Amino acid sequence: MAGAKKIKVRQIASAARRKHDQHETLIGLGLNRIDRVAELPDTPATRGMIAKVRHLVRVVEGADR
Repeated sequence: MAGAKKIKVRQIASAARRKHDQHETLIGLGLNRIDRVAELPDTPATRGMIAKVRHLVRVVEGADR
């Protein structure tokens, strides 16, 4: 899919002392350290993962909402 929308997500907080599923969600997003940035496709699945860990990440680019 050429031209598919992408969003950049930055991890802003640690996954330490969080539920295991939140830590696994960060890994699924390609994040597992503070200040790491991942460029992801803008899909409903990705948006759901971001919503699950919204207190640990920030969308830094491509926020069309």
